[in-house]
Amino acid sequence: MKRINDPKRIIISRTDAIGDVILTLPMAGVLKEKFPFCKLLFMGRSYTKPVVSLSCFVDEFINYNDFEKANDKPAFLRNYNVDTIIHVFPRKDLAVAARKAGISYRIGTSHRLYHWLNCNYRLNIGRKNSNLHEAQLNLALLSPFGMNTQMEKEVIHRYFGFVNVKPLPEKLKTFLDKDKINLILHPKSNLSAREWGLENFASLISLLPEDRFQIFITGSPDEKPLLKDWILRLPSHVMDVTGSMSLDELISFVSSCDGLVAASTGPLHIAAALNRYAIGIFPPIRPMHPGRWAPLGEHASYFVDEKSCHSCKNSPKHCSCMHQVSPQSVVSEILNWKKLP
Repeated sequence: MKRINDPKRIIISRTDAIGDVILTLPMAGVLKEKFPFCKLLFMGRSYTKPVVSLSCFVDEFINYNDFEKANDKPAFLRNYNVDTIIHVFPRKDLAVAARKAGISYRIGTSHRLYHWLNCNYRLNIGRKNSNLHEAQLNLALLSPFGMNTQMEKEVIHRYFGFVNVKPLPEKLKTFLDKDKINLILHPKSNLSAREWGLENFASLISLLPEDRFQIFITGSPDEKPLLKDWILRLPSHVMDVTGSMSLDELISFVSSCDGLVAASTGPLHIAAALNRYAIGIFPPIRPMHPGRWAPLGEHASYFVDEKSCHSCKNSPKHCSCMHQVSPQSVVSEILNWKKLP
């Protein structure tokens, strides 16, 4: 396989959810370190743009939703004048269009038949049963550039480059308590992950001293009605901010708080990448386990009931593995937190 020595313009394509995109963005930092004058373009769905825009290593965002609507998809890609595309999340329409657009270096895994037809760099990378973290699997796609891509999880967070955080709106600044640890609890997952359960979050709240913690409940607009009755039963010092922020505002709010507790969701990875305290609650089941999806950051950690479990693999609404993580163990870690700058 011929080494790619001098790329000028590279597309990194990751067109799925926010957490997946975050764990892909270190690729941009690693590429910029090796090729500082290369232009890096990131293709993602429109709703992930605020996350991609955080990275100082990404020069331009390409909206995959616009690509989907294009009548002439190869022409759409030719307009960006790139020489390299990395298919992190495989898309047949994009792979075909990249070949027809004449992009010189087209990198993908060998596990898709359409990559055999449309990619000229095919890497044997299997994700489902791998022991590697998602971010490590993504970095493995950079081997055609002659890089040592075997990076320890503990250093990957240095390549997020999340410096472009927008200022927190004044209306949200007033919610924060400068004398307390501002803690976000994100109890739902939009059905994208196993959940810890509202009763566990309620227990966690009851165990945290009110004089030390200001607590916020976040969630999407769709989750607000699901949480309404539960939130009404919480202590008065807990503030409901569900469905009240845009993604840009949520990012700024997370950046201004001290920490967050959630299942394996986008907000968890946002907090970790912004170097906030981030505690994730995970099941031990492949491929959902923390070995694959743990948050990466200087203050990131996770809890998991370490056991070989298959009894609830197909019952996400009643995941006993998640409920075995005790609120007391999570509180023990939170009580060691200090306010972050």
